[in-house]
Amino acid sequence: MFRYGGIAVLIAAVGVLAILPFASTFVESWAQRDVDLRAQLVFSAMREQVEELRAADDRAGLERLFARVAEDMRIAGLGLCDDGVLVIATEGLPEGFGCEAAPSDPAAGPQPVRLDGDTALATSHVLRDGDPARLVILHDLAYVQDRAGEARMALVLALVGVGFGGAALASVLAIFILNRWRHSVRQALEDAREGRSEDAGPSDTQIAEEIRGALSELDLARRQLDTVHTTWNPDTLQVALANELPGSEVIVVSNREPYIHNRAEDGSVQVQRPASGLVSALEPVTRACGGTWIAHGSGSADRDAVDAHDRVGVPPAKPTYTLRRLWLTDEEQDGYYYGFANEGLWPLCHIAFVRPIFRESDWRYYRTVNEKFAEAVVAEADRPDPIVLIQDYHLALAPRMIRDRLPNATIITFWHIPWPNSETFSICPWKEEIIDGLLGSSILGFHTQFHCNNFIETVDRFMESRIDREHDSISLAGHETFVRPYPISIDWPPAALAGQKPVEEARRVVRERLGLSPDIMLGVGIERFDYTKGILDRMRGVDAFLGEYPQWKGRFCFAQVAAPTRSKLASYKNLQAEAEALAADINARHGADGWEPIKLLARHHEPDEVFELFRAADLCIVSSLHDGMNLVAKEFVAARDDERGVLVLSAFAGASRELSEALIVNPYDAYAMGQVIHRALVMGEGEQRERMKVMREQVEARNVYRWAGQMLLDAARLRKKERIMRLIDAQERNRDRSKERRRKPAA
Repeated sequence: MFRYGGIAVLIAAVGVLAILPFASTFVESWAQRDVDLRAQLVFSAMREQVEELRAADDRAGLERLFARVAEDMRIAGLGLCDDGVLVIATEGLPEGFGCEAAPSDPAAGPQPVRLDGDTALATSHVLRDGDPARLVILHDLAYVQDRAGEARMALVLALVGVGFGGAALASVLAIFILNRWRHSVRQALEDAREGRSEDAGPSDTQIAEEIRGALSELDLARRQLDTVHTTWNPDTLQVALANELPGSEVIVVSNREPYIHNRAEDGSVQVQRPASGLVSALEPVTRACGGTWIAHGSGSADRDAVDAHDRVGVPPAKPTYTLRRLWLTDEEQDGYYYGFANEGLWPLCHIAFVRPIFRESDWRYYRTVNEKFAEAVVAEADRPDPIVLIQDYHLALAPRMIRDRLPNATIITFWHIPWPNSETFSICPWKEEIIDGLLGSSILGFHTQFHCNNFIETVDRFMESRIDREHDSISLAGHETFVRPYPISIDWPPAALAGQKPVEEARRVVRERLGLSPDIMLGVGIERFDYTKGILDRMRGVDAFLGEYPQWKGRFCFAQVAAPTRSKLASYKNLQAEAEALAADINARHGADGWEPIKLLARHHEPDEVFELFRAADLCIVSSLHDGMNLVAKEFVAARDDERGVLVLSAFAGASRELSEALIVNPYDAYAMGQVIHRALVMGEGEQRERMKVMREQVEARNVYRWAGQMLLDAARLRKKERIMRLIDAQERNRDRSKERRRKPAA
């Protein structure tokens, strides 16, 4: 037995030693391809930004960009050579490294360089023909040595295992280990570059492995550079669309239209543009590609403005895209919008302790109207793979309906309200249909990761699907949907800020209008009359504040702007009546000598009026009981270019996850609300500025154009992956057909 064992060990040792050179050659060959591919990817990702920063003579920007890219553990350093002089260099470049150390001819391939006693490879890339500037990338090969060491260690362990295997099983075990080793090396290379989960099957072709690996590295490089050096605005959004989705057809679908034609009392037609963050974000996209916006025509003169196909060019002054209007009957509007959407889904998702109402007739109208929108998308699509941007809870069924008609479409659905936990959502009688409709999307977006998690848990509970929690994706009926957080924001700088009075003048004008003395401290709240906004709760907070700190009577006033909305619904009408009664009660108990602690302004305010109130206020209260984001908080921050004022923000608004420098409060706790109001009123100017400065930087960087841009960039990446996967599938089908043809003659 020992003799056979020794023979087996000897055979195994000889086999391992024979294969070792091939393993080293394989690793070196892979490393060479890996360096070439990574160098090209990094250069392609950086080229445009480097040229823009050079054109702007922004050396600091170039240094930040180079330092960011050099954080990749496989890149030792980067440099920029101009006329043979190293003008930009990261810390990773060796001391004494010059432009002559890099290959002067990029086509010559990588050139070895000594790096801390080890060998590195330098590549050179010409920014533009005729330009002497070159980008130099130094690649750290330490990981190659580590990989080779791991391979050698695997061989040694295989040898030891075979020695204890016995004579009878030695040969079989040796063959098994060698086969397993070859598979592991190939699988490790592929998984390291692709990040594929363990249950995914290996590719049968080396070409497929290389394509998937290159795609994964491209995705990583793009994510590293994405938005770090970008100031998002309408122009940036259009450039991103042109670069990443050239020639794409974009169709926006929403209940609300971007332009409304109304007939005035004198019979003339007036065009109104709703004050909407959604419109501000998506209109630059639609303009850039000359796309189509499909929406419900709700204006009194909307029918008069369209052509025979219900289309009208917008903006009116210089049309750049098409607005396609849908017409709904009064019964459809009542059932789909007021009924299922706003008496059913709205209270269900906001968990504001107003019972949702679900009626079979409302559900039928909801389904019918979603079908209308889906049919309109198909009718307007000029190609089989448009990008369709579906907005909000009114159109939850549309993604699946569109997917069934346009299977190659890239459908991005954004859910603008919260998604509740699975237990709460189980109340909906048609929960499975709602979930299935949303999973027709390519990408499904929510404001926060918390809402993404709630949705995934809801799917896990009610649907037979495959959930990849590592990548936050859900596969249903062979289609994969990615679930992503995209926190919505406002435009920066806000249009309503232009032409505003200086802060001191705004304070004087607003106080005169409200009948307040010049030295009185002013708090504001600006909402629709909606039970999710916590209007009653903030009034109770003011009541608790004045009860605890009576010295502030006559020195503080809270102005609540509340625009009537959805007046057909009893819950909204009752809220307005209750708010008016509560304000009158508080004013009666605390008011004196003509002073009232609460001013309730129940009318619509235009954006410039809202921003004037923001600039005049000492504090703003956003006390949502449950909110997906709440843009009022961000608008208050944007309005305060003087970096003063205090934001009191509900912990249950999505904005609290971004604006953590606000005073966060539980709106259900009236006493705590009163304490926070007092803290805001006595906060020093220095602390106000520190908090406001950080919040303004946050809102500026994460504005509404970034929100739209992130979704479009993710769509671009997804479309590239899908195209490559289709090529791989076609290649494998061709290979299978070839094998089948070769087998037939033999049969």
